[in-house]
Amino acid sequence: MEIKTHERINQALCGSPVEVGESRSEVRFDCGEDMAADASGLIHGGFIFGLADYAAMLAVNHPNVVLGAAETRFLKPSRIGDVLIAKAQDQTPQERKHIVHVDVLCGEDVVFSGTFTCFVTKEHVLAGT
Repeated sequence: MEIKTHERINQALCGSPVEVGESRSEVRFDCGEDMAADASGLIHGGFIFGLADYAAMLAVNHPNVVLGAAETRFLKPSRIGDVLIAKAQDQTPQERKHIVHVDVLCGEDVVFSGTFTCFVTKEHVLAGT
């Protein structure tokens, strides 16, 4: 499992890779108290989006991969204490433009689903700045 992208990401905020393979990834995320949006323990959707985005980046697994667009749906709420698993599959490997499908599961339930449009640039997006 050689990770070639996002090597300095904070895994406490975006999840920990469980598996990174050819055009796919699986990332585990533990929903903590500091991620709650309110007193009920509802997890802020930004953390779940970040998990899914990170899984998409790992499915492409190129040093210059960037997110261009995302079409997502939050299907069920997540709570403090939930363990989420993001499963990503690159639908268009070997292209500069990658369409990556990501499902985030809590147990057997899909809580988030999305399609991420990722691009592999010729050089790092911050090169020369």
